[in-house]
Amino acid sequence: ERTPENVAIIVGSRHISYRDFNSMSNKTATRLGEFGVSSESIVGLLVDRSVDMMVGIMGILKAGGAYLPIDTEYPNERVNYILSDSKAQVLLLQKHNKVDSDYILPVMVIDSEKLAEEGYPNIENKANSHNLSYVIYTSGSTGEPKGVMIEHHSVINRIKWMQKSYPLGPKDTLLQKTPYTFDVSVWELFWWSIEGCSLSLLEKGGEKDPSKIVENILENNVSIIHFVPSMLDVFLEYLKEHKKQFSLGSLRYVFASGEELKVQHVLRFYEVFGKESICLLVNLYGPTEATVDVTYFNCNSEHKYLRIPIGKPIDNTHVYILDTTTRQLQAIGIVGELCLSGVGLSR
Repeated sequence: ERTPENVAIIVGSRHISYRDFNSMSNKTATRLGEFGVSSESIVGLLVDRSVDMMVGIMGILKAGGAYLPIDTEYPNERVNYILSDSKAQVLLLQKHNKVDSDYILPVMVIDSEKLAEEGYPNIENKANSHNLSYVIYTSGSTGEPKGVMIEHHSVINRIKWMQKSYPLGPKDTLLQKTPYTFDVSVWELFWWSIEGCSLSLLEKGGEKDPSKIVENILENNVSIIHFVPSMLDVFLEYLKEHKKQFSLGSLRYVFASGEELKVQHVLRFYEVFGKESICLLVNLYGPTEATVDVTYFNCNSEHKYLRIPIGKPIDNTHVYILDTTTRQLQAIGIVGELCLSGVGLSR
């Protein structure tokens, strides 16, 4: 309602306004309501990165439910396990995505192009701050995959902290390139929408191709982007090789998380972007079970680091280093176990 004509979503040459995105999401939410979706309902989502994905996620939330992202490349056995273990109420998918499921549940096909043909009014809010917002299944490094349940207040705290620390405005564009089954995608999926910015969706598989990433940044004036450090290294190497061919002056924030950010990454970053660049490299750390990130560290171009810290806690979050046996606080400089508390903890 504040910015109805602003571009909400960009996919290739397709631009979706906030008004149309809202309308498509409302229609999806209404249809989900007909399946009985309301607060605490878990809705499986089996879609590729697309407008359909965004409309599906926002439609689920508007219906009061929690979205459960499922990779379209997962084998049937894993899809069946996730749907059964989560007790998903509905499965939302695109018409070209099929699943042979032993777990019986209603299936709803989403097609944003058809939804765009008609306006649809807002519906009554059916969730509160302590209802589920999403469930993400971890890789299952020990035993079966486990569904991490995150409530709305935890997501809002994470996003509001980010906006306070790294403010965006309506002229910013955020690149969504993290697969939605990984929790880093959460702030990519929602942060922009709270501030009237635009979201550019990278083509499927493009997150592995630095040339596709650069192309999207240039075409859409992307100002915010995330990398795991290993891919950041590949991206920076590509920029170094092609430095004279283009300028990425629109970039303001590059966030890194998911792996250890090393000194060599920071040195290369400011070598490529220049020490006077307005672009800031930020190291983020956190587990899925604590709503994406719990600590942050701004990497300075001038400082000579021996290692890159994970930094200080975000808002409404506490980090403790405890003795692994006694659970007592360790003295400064003594090794211990990292323990977390605060509003970001999963249910």
